Amino acid sequence: MKKINLAITGCMGRMGQQIINSVKKDKNFKIVALTENKKINKRINGIKIDLNTNEVFKKANLIIDFTIPRCTFQVLKIASKLKKKVVIGTTGFTKKEEKAIKNFSRKIPILKAGNMSLGINLLMYLTEIASSSLGKKYLSKIFEVHHKYKKDYPSGTALMLGKGIAVGRNKNFYSLLGKKYLNKKNFPYGNKINFNSIRKGDIVGEHEVKFSSGKEIITLNHEAFDRALYSEGALSAAKWLMTKKPGLYSMRDLMNFN
Repeated sequence: MKKINLAITGCMGRMGQQIINSVKKDKNFKIVALTENKKINKRINGIKIDLNTNEVFKKANLIIDFTIPRCTFQVLKIASKLKKKVVIGTTGFTKKEEKAIKNFSRKIPILKAGNMSLGINLLMYLTEIASSSLGKKYLSKIFEVHHKYKKDYPSGTALMLGKGIAVGRNKNFYSLLGKKYLNKKNFPYGNKINFNSIRKGDIVGEHEVKFSSGKEIITLNHEAFDRALYSEGALSAAKWLMTKKPGLYSMRDLMNFN
């Protein structure tokens, strides 16, 4: 198999660095470009860190983007012009920005996911099924734990799981959004979806979804021990996207969930 020429944006960030390390172990890829949103006089593995430009991305077959929304749109404008495929791991887009990404996907293949872990995406799928099967007689709540440096709560993944519950009930997520607790030992179920976030130590990530009828509790959970699972998921997404036509895809498509 011919190697995939890869460009990594946000290369100095936590995920950018993790992807660079994972590529070293994956013979399917060759890094041809590394970029940041400001000038950095540095090389990584002999590759100069550049700004996002047409010239920098020319040799790439595919771009993996873990930056911020403003930078993502810089990348998409260039990728669209050069007909490059893009895997987006960046989060925090507004509804208007989500629509703009969909418009770009009419010209190029884009896979976008708030979490690249195969396990988390399976958990999301199972959450939808459980919510649909159990119905409104079962109350639900979501618990998540991350390292002490993570500022936002609930985590983006916890909110994605909440959306999975809403999809299962055929409801608008925001109409089911309940209370958001931080560092509580215990937190209640409610008519809406309540969240509890714990911030401590160097925990990579734990997520738990509970459904209760008052007579029984069903628990779905996922624990991450190594951040490499996110970068390896992004590389799996990149390989999968190489054969796809223009369109907006997700990890759900990659994992063949119907």
